[in-house]
Amino acid sequence: MENQIESVVWGIHSQDDSLFLDKSIIGIGWTKMGDLSKIGSTRENFKEKVQEVYPDIKKGAIPNWAGIMYRFVVEMKKGDYIVFPSKADRKINLGIIESDYMYDELAPLYPNIRKVKWLKHYPRRTFSQGALYEVGSLMTLFTIKNYANEYLGSLDKKFSPKIVENTEDETVGVTAEDIMNNTRDYILKEISRQFKGYDLENFVASLLNAMGYRTTVSPHGGDSGIDIIAYKDELPPRIAVQVKSQDGDIKETTIQSLKGAMMPGDYGLFVSLSDYTKSAKKFLKANPIIRGINGIELVNLVLKYYEGLDETYQRAISLKKVYIPVAKGEDKV
Repeated sequence: MENQIESVVWGIHSQDDSLFLDKSIIGIGWTKMGDLSKIGSTRENFKEKVQEVYPDIKKGAIPNWAGIMYRFVVEMKKGDYIVFPSKADRKINLGIIESDYMYDELAPLYPNIRKVKWLKHYPRRTFSQGALYEVGSLMTLFTIKNYANEYLGSLDKKFSPKIVENTEDETVGVTAEDIMNNTRDYILKEISRQFKGYDLENFVASLLNAMGYRTTVSPHGGDSGIDIIAYKDELPPRIAVQVKSQDGDIKETTIQSLKGAMMPGDYGLFVSLSDYTKSAKKFLKANPIIRGINGIELVNLVLKYYEGLDETYQRAISLKKVYIPVAKGEDKV
């Protein structure tokens, strides 16, 4: 199949596998929206309608919902390809879109539909881990870009769905890295969104407790430059901790204020959700008694000690422990 990448390949998810497969259709919900073809032809039209029909919707969800509807009605065309991962039989179903948008007002779940001709139904193991990861998107409807040719290639008459023995899937490492990076992004966003000022101090104290330290959070309103006092055990050294939730990189003068507040024999710990300026990093290197932790390092500590965090913070940053494949020879932690 030549020039495969020129063909648009869509991915879609469903709560009703049999509806899609038995009736040869694909569809999206939002029954309250009515006939989507009457809304207009721009994304703004769809955004305005979503906000009108769902006045209590979170602001960030408006472009997501409107975007899915817009793609299904306006951007998707007859002749485009569709990849549908069915949950019940764990298969990847590939088809071609055969109709324009249609509206079925009697449909209880998916009134917005298009007809599809299903061409192939493969076991998931037929495809690389990267291709499976891309089609596992959290979005209801999305374009497949990175692995479009792999899916289109499986429609070739000469294609044979066989797993080559003793051959490592080269996409495994990339897929695992993508999953971890998405998780790290989620954690940092939630920390930034939910914990500011004193709330972040309490969160960091809980993390230090999970790491085996005893902590005392300084009274609010203090100007000592020290937010948390931590001890590893009953004896010194004392660790003076300063926490900053600001978005901009931490400057050298800010870290100097922590050093100025430290007593002889103290160690210092500076925790930031962002990073440090070049001069601040140079200062930290010249003063090894002070350790600087940036947002990425903080997230890695959260991942490592998550199970020891207070339940309040586990609920706020909701994570589920799963196993993901990694390339051979890579660190499995």
